[in-house]
Amino acid sequence: MNIEQLKYPIGQFIMPEVVDEEQIGAWIADIDGLPAQLKAATEKLTRDDLDQTYRPGGWTLRQVVHHLPDSHMNAYIRFKLAITEDIPVIRPYEEQLWAETGEAKLGNIKMSVDLLTSLHHRWVIFLSTLKPEDYQRRYIHPALNQELTLAYMLGSYAWHGKHHLAHIVNTIDNEKD
Repeated sequence: MNIEQLKYPIGQFIMPEVVDEEQIGAWIADIDGLPAQLKAATEKLTRDDLDQTYRPGGWTLRQVVHHLPDSHMNAYIRFKLAITEDIPVIRPYEEQLWAETGEAKLGNIKMSVDLLTSLHHRWVIFLSTLKPEDYQRRYIHPALNQELTLAYMLGSYAWHGKHHLAHIVNTIDNEKD
């Protein structure tokens, strides 16, 4: 497998030309299903498994697991800001540095799987209360110097969960081969 396949095992996110209620529902279902999929993929991993990297120079599987709730907590807050404020400027965070903190490098992944489960439960309830037009609300991402719609971000975070789940599953599957 080449480095691009290791980096992007499911490909990069591509926004569909048309985002309708069916697509939004599918993305919400992806977000809803991620915690159970992550739990199933990681529940039998050993310490050695969790300390493997998914690619040369990449994060360990432990860091990937801890990254998911870090990232998705920020997403949840950004969604709430976009709904409650008029095109807010969000605060970026240094995900690479967050992945280097002590609990991300050494902590038990159960706490992050549990956190992701609770977070996604609440996020899905919130997303389900939005009207279709709410997904056109935007926020400004200053690091990207762009306005992003909630529809785009919903698709991006649904992809993000599958992307990192594939890192974990593929790493373990490749170890067995």
